[in-house]
Amino acid sequence: MKTIGAITSALLVILGSLAPLFALAPAQQQQQSEFVKQGQQLMRDGKPEYALALYRQTLQTSPNSVPANIAAGSVLDLMEKGEEARKYFTKAIDVADTPEVKASAKRAMAMSYAFEGNCNKTIEYEQQVFDFYGSVKNFFQQGEIADEAARVCIDSGDLDAAQKWYKLGHDTGLKEPDIKPARQDLWNFRWEHAQARIAARRGDQAEAQKHVAAAKAILDKGTIPEQAPFFPYLKGYVAFYAGDYKVALEELKQANQNDPFIQCMIGQTYEKLGEKDEAMEYYRKASTAVSHNPAAAYAIPFAKKKLS
Repeated sequence: MKTIGAITSALLVILGSLAPLFALAPAQQQQQSEFVKQGQQLMRDGKPEYALALYRQTLQTSPNSVPANIAAGSVLDLMEKGEEARKYFTKAIDVADTPEVKASAKRAMAMSYAFEGNCNKTIEYEQQVFDFYGSVKNFFQQGEIADEAARVCIDSGDLDAAQKWYKLGHDTGLKEPDIKPARQDLWNFRWEHAQARIAARRGDQAEAQKHVAAAKAILDKGTIPEQAPFFPYLKGYVAFYAGDYKVALEELKQANQNDPFIQCMIGQTYEKLGEKDEAMEYYRKASTAVSHNPAAAYAIPFAKKKLS
């Protein structure tokens, strides 16, 4: 039986990088995928209330549906109703019938706390997910989880926790048996990227630039071309915290323009440059994010506060 079916691919659009894997029978996959596709479209149309109503309707007949509970909770987080959202994630954790599905539900719970900038509670749940992947010797996924926790912590301002978890992600990811050179470069690039951002936030520009150069040297090897878009984001980030807003804007405009975190940074940069109308335009874009991941967890509350 396939563990990744139509429900998974559809659900991931809503949940972003959360990436839960649900083991469903083919008939269940078809039934579940329909309500998720409908909810996905409603979210794209800017109608979260309707998407939530759809998921709640599904839960009336299938109260133990893990995908429906996670989807409902995720929409509530996007609506900044975290306390209510976590009731659905708790239900998903309670009814999950395999360790992997339970870990996915706990990961959703971790992201719920990320929407409130709560580094400690995010770590509490990510640690449980990290431990699950350790129990099945999935070192790559452990690294992903650690980096996800670190990202939430750096965005919430807990730089020490961010450094600890980024290092854990790097070191654990490299434990993968028979790891390929490209995978090694990926983890090394991510670690240099993280150290540069942390140094920039601490006001240590010399240290930040040292790690920027190291990240570029890894990219220049050509083994991880898919990471190239993350480099202008890094340069823009470091320039922003150095107070060089013109360079920051130039670099950030070359990063992923659909990333709500990047949109917020561009908005902040325009604000620093005294261009409020342009800033508000980017905050409006960021406020409409529909992913349940660290970028949206930071961007939605931040952008909505700027717009209020």
